[in-house]
Amino acid sequence: MTTARDGAPRPLETARLRLVPLEPLAIRALLEEEWAAASVAQGVEIREGDGRAMDPFFLGVQYERMLRHPAAREWCARLMVRRVDRQVIGHCGFHGPPEDVGRAEIGYTVFERYRGQRYATEAARALLDLASSRGVSPVFATVAPDNAPSLRVLANLGFVETGSQHDERDGEELVFEYATVT
Repeated sequence: MTTARDGAPRPLETARLRLVPLEPLAIRALLEEEWAAASVAQGVEIREGDGRAMDPFFLGVQYERMLRHPAAREWCARLMVRRVDRQVIGHCGFHGPPEDVGRAEIGYTVFERYRGQRYATEAARALLDLASSRGVSPVFATVAPDNAPSLRVLANLGFVETGSQHDERDGEELVFEYATVT
């Protein structure tokens, strides 16, 4: 079973992380910079500095997609919560439901003080496993050409560069693809 009794998607578990689906009420609180309210809505402490590290544009897009497709929330953003101490160390997820976005595309952000510990690779692997379990393939990722850490994550997971694109917001991006189902 992939959803809880209330219809919300269950967290994904990895060796060191719980990938907890962002709650719509928590996103609204984050957008309003109400850190305590976001923490209560999410059920995990979200520190002000970490909340400020989350892109408001990204949060707004995720919120709108959750409202449009409430039954497809497993395809939206998740907080990366370290299992050992319940610290929020970043966020990851799909850009939205594949039928809404046009493809399954993952993204991830690890807060600066937690980088270099392979958390992004671990989280991205869990997302690929979720896509595979749903029979969704391929999965895409886009990365700025100068983002060496993210390029290493994708290489470690076996993504293949398939082209480039210009994003109005992010500029030049390399496009990568991963076949989850063979």
